Amino acid sequence: MTGASPLRGRTAVVTGAARGVGEQVALAVARRGARVAVLGHEEGELARVAARCREAGATAHFWPADVTDERRMTAVAGEVERRLGPASVVVANAGIAAGGPFDRTDLVTWRRVVEVNLVGSAVTARVFLPALLATRGYYLQISSLAALAPAPMMTAYGASKAGVEAFAHALRAEVAHRGVAVGVARLSWTDTDMIRAAEDHRVMREVRLHMPWGASRVHALDGVGERLATGIERRRPLLGLPPWIRLVPSVRPLLPSLVAHRARHVLSRLDERALTPTGPLGPGGEADRSRGGGCGDGW
Repeated sequence: MTGASPLRGRTAVVTGAARGVGEQVALAVARRGARVAVLGHEEGELARVAARCREAGATAHFWPADVTDERRMTAVAGEVERRLGPASVVVANAGIAAGGPFDRTDLVTWRRVVEVNLVGSAVTARVFLPALLATRGYYLQISSLAALAPAPMMTAYGASKAGVEAFAHALRAEVAHRGVAVGVARLSWTDTDMIRAAEDHRVMREVRLHMPWGASRVHALDGVGERLATGIERRRPLLGLPPWIRLVPSVRPLLPSLVAHRARHVLSRLDERALTPTGPLGPGGEADRSRGGGCGDGW
Protein backbone atom coordinates (compact mmCIF):
# COMPACT_ATOMS: atom_id res chain seq x y z
CA MET A 1 0.00 0.00 0.00
CA THR A 2 1.23 3.47 -0.85
CA GLY A 3 -0.14 6.74 0.46
CA ALA A 4 -2.85 7.21 3.05
CA SER A 5 -5.83 4.90 2.81
CA PRO A 6 -9.28 6.49 2.60
CA LEU A 7 -10.12 4.23 5.55
CA ARG A 8 -7.65 5.97 7.85
CA GLY A 9 -9.43 7.54 10.80
CA ARG A 10 -12.79 6.02 9.87
CA THR A 11 -14.78 3.43 11.79
CA ALA A 12 -15.25 -0.03 10.28
CA VAL A 13 -17.62 -2.66 11.67
CA VAL A 14 -17.14 -6.34 10.85
CA THR A 15 -19.62 -9.02 11.88
CA GLY A 16 -18.70 -12.68 12.20
CA ALA A 17 -15.19 -11.50 13.02
CA ALA A 18 -14.09 -14.24 15.41
CA ARG A 19 -12.18 -16.09 12.69
CA GLY A 20 -11.96 -16.76 8.97
CA VAL A 21 -12.88 -14.08 6.46
CA GLY A 22 -14.22 -11.74 9.14
CA GLU A 23 -10.96 -11.80 11.07
CA GLN A 24 -8.94 -11.25 7.90
CA VAL A 25 -11.04 -8.24 6.87
CA ALA A 26 -10.82 -6.73 10.35
CA LEU A 27 -7.02 -7.00 10.30
CA ALA A 28 -6.77 -5.61 6.78
CA VAL A 29 -8.79 -2.48 7.54
CA ALA A 30 -6.90 -2.07 10.82
CA ARG A 31 -3.62 -2.01 8.88
CA ARG A 32 -5.12 0.74 6.75
CA GLY A 33 -5.70 2.90 9.81
CA ALA A 34 -9.40 2.30 10.45
CA ARG A 35 -10.91 2.12 13.91
CA VAL A 36 -12.33 -1.40 14.10
CA ALA A 37 -15.41 -2.85 15.79
CA VAL A 38 -15.47 -6.65 15.74
CA LEU A 39 -18.76 -8.42 16.40
CA GLY A 40 -19.48 -12.11 16.92
CA HIS A 41 -20.37 -14.81 19.40
CA GLU A 42 -17.16 -15.97 21.01
CA GLU A 43 -15.78 -13.37 23.40
CA GLY A 44 -12.37 -14.99 23.72
CA GLU A 45 -11.86 -15.12 19.96
CA LEU A 46 -13.21 -11.60 19.48
CA ALA A 47 -10.83 -10.31 22.15
CA ARG A 48 -7.96 -12.02 20.34
CA VAL A 49 -8.92 -10.43 16.99
CA ALA A 50 -9.32 -6.99 18.58
CA ALA A 51 -5.88 -7.38 20.18
CA ARG A 52 -4.37 -8.27 16.79
CA CYS A 53 -5.98 -5.16 15.31
CA ARG A 54 -4.43 -3.05 18.06
CA GLU A 55 -1.05 -4.66 17.38
CA ALA A 56 -1.47 -3.40 13.81
CA GLY A 57 -1.76 0.12 15.22
CA ALA A 58 -5.53 0.49 15.18
CA THR A 59 -8.04 1.38 17.85
CA ALA A 60 -10.24 -1.69 18.18
CA HIS A 61 -12.98 -2.98 20.45
CA PHE A 62 -15.19 -6.06 20.38
CA TRP A 63 -18.86 -6.64 21.08
CA PRO A 64 -20.51 -10.05 21.57
CA ALA A 65 -23.72 -9.99 19.56
CA ASP A 66 -26.33 -12.13 17.83
CA VAL A 67 -26.93 -10.49 14.46
CA THR A 68 -30.56 -11.62 14.45
CA ASP A 69 -31.27 -9.85 17.77
CA GLU A 70 -32.41 -6.38 16.71
CA ARG A 71 -32.47 -5.02 20.26
CA ARG A 72 -28.91 -6.14 20.99
CA MET A 73 -27.63 -4.99 17.61
CA THR A 74 -29.25 -1.58 18.08
CA ALA A 75 -27.52 -1.24 21.44
CA VAL A 76 -24.18 -2.31 19.92
CA ALA A 77 -24.54 0.25 17.10
CA GLY A 78 -24.98 2.97 19.70
CA GLU A 79 -21.98 1.77 21.71
CA VAL A 80 -19.80 1.59 18.60
CA GLU A 81 -20.66 5.18 17.73
CA ARG A 82 -19.96 6.41 21.26
CA ARG A 83 -16.59 4.64 21.52
CA LEU A 84 -15.29 4.72 17.95
CA GLY A 85 -17.42 7.23 16.07
CA PRO A 86 -20.10 6.70 13.43
CA ALA A 87 -19.47 3.76 11.13
CA SER A 88 -18.19 4.56 7.65
CA VAL A 89 -17.83 0.90 6.68
CA VAL A 90 -19.99 -2.08 7.65
CA VAL A 91 -19.04 -5.59 6.51
CA ALA A 92 -21.90 -8.05 6.96
CA ASN A 93 -19.95 -11.29 7.10
CA ALA A 94 -21.70 -13.27 9.86
CA GLY A 95 -23.13 -16.53 8.62
CA ILE A 96 -23.58 -20.22 9.28
CA ALA A 97 -24.10 -23.29 7.11
CA ALA A 98 -25.51 -26.77 7.50
CA GLY A 99 -25.49 -29.59 4.97
CA GLY A 100 -27.61 -32.62 4.25
CA PRO A 101 -30.67 -33.75 2.30
CA PHE A 102 -33.53 -31.28 2.54
CA ASP A 103 -36.06 -33.95 3.48
CA ARG A 104 -33.89 -35.15 6.36
CA THR A 105 -32.77 -31.79 7.69
CA ASP A 106 -34.39 -30.49 10.85
CA LEU A 107 -36.47 -27.47 9.81
CA VAL A 108 -35.34 -25.58 12.92
CA THR A 109 -31.77 -25.82 11.66
CA TRP A 110 -32.84 -24.95 8.10
CA ARG A 111 -34.68 -21.84 9.28
CA ARG A 112 -31.77 -20.81 11.47
CA VAL A 113 -29.36 -20.76 8.54
CA VAL A 114 -31.71 -18.48 6.61
CA GLU A 115 -32.36 -16.33 9.68
CA VAL A 116 -28.68 -15.75 10.42
CA ASN A 117 -27.48 -15.27 6.86
CA LEU A 118 -30.37 -13.25 5.45
CA VAL A 119 -32.31 -11.70 8.33
CA GLY A 120 -29.10 -11.13 10.31
CA SER A 121 -27.59 -9.21 7.40
CA ALA A 122 -30.74 -7.09 7.11
CA VAL A 123 -30.68 -6.33 10.84
CA THR A 124 -27.00 -5.36 10.56
CA ALA A 125 -27.74 -2.99 7.70
CA ARG A 126 -30.77 -1.55 9.46
CA VAL A 127 -29.07 -0.66 12.76
CA PHE A 128 -25.96 0.84 11.15
CA LEU A 129 -27.69 2.62 8.26
CA PRO A 130 -28.14 5.91 10.17
CA ALA A 131 -24.36 6.07 10.69
CA LEU A 132 -23.67 5.14 7.06
CA LEU A 133 -26.04 7.88 5.90
CA ALA A 134 -24.28 10.40 8.13
CA THR A 135 -20.83 9.40 6.85
CA ARG A 136 -21.90 8.64 3.26
CA GLY A 137 -20.36 5.27 3.92
CA TYR A 138 -20.11 1.81 2.40
CA TYR A 139 -21.91 -1.43 3.23
CA LEU A 140 -20.32 -4.68 2.03
CA GLN A 141 -22.41 -7.83 1.96
CA ILE A 142 -20.42 -11.06 1.99
CA SER A 143 -22.09 -13.52 -0.35
CA SER A 144 -21.08 -16.72 -2.07
CA LEU A 145 -20.84 -18.52 -5.37
CA ALA A 146 -23.77 -20.49 -3.92
CA ALA A 147 -25.98 -17.48 -4.66
CA LEU A 148 -25.52 -18.15 -8.38
CA ALA A 149 -24.85 -21.90 -8.42
CA PRO A 150 -26.62 -23.43 -5.42
CA ALA A 151 -25.07 -26.71 -4.37
CA PRO A 152 -27.15 -29.78 -3.52
CA MET A 153 -27.21 -30.71 0.15
CA MET A 154 -26.99 -27.01 1.06
CA THR A 155 -30.49 -25.76 0.26
CA ALA A 156 -30.75 -23.33 3.17
CA TYR A 157 -27.31 -21.85 2.52
CA GLY A 158 -27.95 -21.37 -1.20
CA ALA A 159 -31.38 -19.85 -0.59
CA SER A 160 -30.03 -17.47 2.05
CA LYS A 161 -27.12 -16.29 -0.10
CA ALA A 162 -29.33 -15.73 -3.14
CA GLY A 163 -31.70 -13.79 -0.89
CA VAL A 164 -29.01 -11.69 0.68
CA GLU A 165 -27.64 -10.69 -2.73
CA ALA A 166 -31.12 -9.60 -3.81
CA PHE A 167 -31.41 -7.62 -0.58
CA ALA A 168 -28.05 -5.90 -1.11
CA HIS A 169 -28.78 -5.00 -4.74
CA ALA A 170 -32.16 -3.57 -3.78
CA LEU A 171 -30.62 -1.62 -0.89
CA ARG A 172 -27.97 -0.18 -3.24
CA ALA A 173 -30.66 1.23 -5.52
CA GLU A 174 -32.54 2.60 -2.53
CA VAL A 175 -29.71 4.49 -0.84
CA ALA A 176 -27.36 5.47 -3.69
CA HIS A 177 -28.92 8.92 -4.05
CA ARG A 178 -28.29 9.47 -0.34
CA GLY A 179 -24.55 8.91 -0.71
CA VAL A 180 -24.28 5.34 0.63
CA ALA A 181 -22.58 2.72 -1.54
CA VAL A 182 -23.45 -0.97 -1.27
CA GLY A 183 -21.21 -3.77 -2.45
CA VAL A 184 -21.51 -7.53 -2.76
CA ALA A 185 -18.52 -9.85 -2.38
CA ARG A 186 -18.99 -13.31 -3.89
CA LEU A 187 -16.58 -15.90 -2.54
CA SER A 188 -15.98 -19.42 -3.74
CA TRP A 189 -14.92 -22.25 -1.40
CA THR A 190 -12.41 -20.64 0.95
CA ASP A 191 -10.21 -22.43 3.49
CA THR A 192 -12.09 -21.43 6.64
CA ASP A 193 -13.08 -23.54 9.63
CA MET A 194 -16.58 -23.85 8.21
CA ILE A 195 -15.35 -25.30 4.92
CA ARG A 196 -12.92 -27.63 6.70
CA ALA A 197 -15.82 -28.94 8.76
CA ALA A 198 -17.79 -29.60 5.57
CA GLU A 199 -14.84 -31.57 4.21
CA ASP A 200 -15.14 -33.96 7.15
CA HIS A 201 -18.47 -35.17 5.72
CA ARG A 202 -17.98 -37.53 2.79
CA VAL A 203 -21.09 -36.49 0.90
CA MET A 204 -20.24 -32.77 1.17
CA ARG A 205 -16.71 -33.46 -0.03
CA GLU A 206 -17.92 -35.55 -2.98
CA VAL A 207 -20.45 -32.92 -4.05
CA ARG A 208 -17.79 -30.23 -4.02
CA LEU A 209 -15.27 -32.31 -5.94
CA HIS A 210 -17.79 -32.94 -8.71
CA MET A 211 -18.89 -29.36 -9.17
CA PRO A 212 -18.06 -27.65 -12.50
CA TRP A 213 -14.44 -26.72 -13.21
CA GLY A 214 -13.14 -23.97 -10.98
CA ALA A 215 -16.06 -24.17 -8.57
CA SER A 216 -14.68 -27.32 -6.95
CA ARG A 217 -11.40 -25.85 -5.73
CA VAL A 218 -10.86 -24.68 -2.15
CA HIS A 219 -8.97 -21.38 -2.18
CA ALA A 220 -6.48 -20.19 0.43
CA LEU A 221 -7.67 -17.74 3.06
CA ASP A 222 -4.43 -15.75 2.92
CA GLY A 223 -4.89 -12.51 1.03
CA VAL A 224 -8.69 -12.55 1.07
CA GLY A 225 -8.89 -9.80 3.68
CA GLU A 226 -6.47 -7.57 1.77
CA ARG A 227 -8.37 -7.98 -1.50
CA LEU A 228 -11.67 -7.22 0.18
CA ALA A 229 -10.17 -4.19 1.94
CA THR A 230 -8.99 -2.84 -1.41
CA GLY A 231 -12.53 -3.24 -2.74
CA ILE A 232 -13.85 -1.42 0.32
CA GLU A 233 -11.44 1.45 -0.27
CA ARG A 234 -12.73 1.72 -3.86
CA ARG A 235 -16.38 1.30 -2.83
CA ARG A 236 -16.78 -1.45 -5.41
CA PRO A 237 -20.35 -2.62 -6.18
CA LEU A 238 -19.18 -6.17 -6.91
CA LEU A 239 -16.16 -8.17 -5.79
CA GLY A 240 -15.32 -11.70 -6.86
CA LEU A 241 -12.85 -13.99 -5.08
CA PRO A 242 -11.37 -15.53 -7.11
CA PRO A 243 -11.87 -12.87 -9.83
CA TRP A 244 -13.47 -15.27 -12.33
CA ILE A 245 -16.60 -15.36 -10.18
CA ARG A 246 -17.53 -11.99 -11.66
CA LEU A 247 -18.02 -13.78 -15.00
CA VAL A 248 -20.36 -16.44 -13.62
CA PRO A 249 -23.60 -14.46 -14.24
CA SER A 250 -22.97 -14.72 -17.99
CA VAL A 251 -23.39 -18.50 -17.80
CA ARG A 252 -25.84 -18.58 -14.91
CA PRO A 253 -28.75 -20.01 -16.95
CA LEU A 254 -26.66 -23.13 -17.62
CA LEU A 255 -25.51 -23.75 -14.06
CA PRO A 256 -28.58 -25.37 -12.45
CA SER A 257 -28.76 -28.05 -15.14
CA LEU A 258 -25.02 -28.67 -15.04
CA VAL A 259 -24.93 -28.92 -11.24
CA ALA A 260 -28.00 -31.17 -11.20
CA HIS A 261 -26.51 -33.47 -13.85
CA ARG A 262 -23.27 -33.94 -11.94
CA ALA A 263 -24.98 -34.27 -8.57
CA ARG A 264 -27.31 -36.96 -9.87
CA HIS A 265 -24.36 -39.17 -10.76
CA VAL A 266 -22.46 -38.46 -7.53
CA LEU A 267 -25.36 -38.94 -5.12
CA SER A 268 -26.66 -42.06 -6.85
CA ARG A 269 -23.35 -43.81 -6.20
CA LEU A 270 -23.26 -43.05 -2.48
CA ASP A 271 -24.65 -45.26 0.25
CA GLU A 272 -27.93 -43.81 1.50
CA ARG A 273 -26.49 -43.98 5.01
CA ALA A 274 -23.94 -41.33 3.99
CA LEU A 275 -26.72 -38.88 3.16
CA THR A 276 -27.18 -37.54 6.67
CA PRO A 277 -27.55 -33.96 7.90
CA THR A 278 -24.35 -32.37 9.16
CA GLY A 279 -25.87 -29.92 11.60
CA PRO A 280 -24.32 -26.43 11.85
CA LEU A 281 -20.79 -26.57 10.46
CA GLY A 282 -17.58 -25.44 12.14
CA PRO A 283 -16.85 -23.63 15.41
CA GLY A 284 -19.00 -20.67 14.40
CA GLY A 285 -21.97 -22.90 13.72
CA GLU A 286 -21.42 -24.74 16.97
CA ALA A 287 -21.23 -21.42 18.85
CA ASP A 288 -24.51 -20.38 17.30
CA ARG A 289 -26.17 -23.66 18.29
CA SER A 290 -24.82 -23.71 21.83
CA ARG A 291 -25.70 -20.10 22.56
CA GLY A 292 -28.94 -19.97 20.62
CA GLY A 293 -27.61 -16.95 18.76
CA GLY A 294 -26.57 -15.95 15.28
CA CYS A 295 -23.11 -14.66 14.52
CA GLY A 296 -21.09 -17.47 13.02
CA ASP A 297 -17.69 -17.09 11.47
CA GLY A 298 -19.02 -16.46 7.97
CA TRP A 299 -17.47 -17.67 4.77
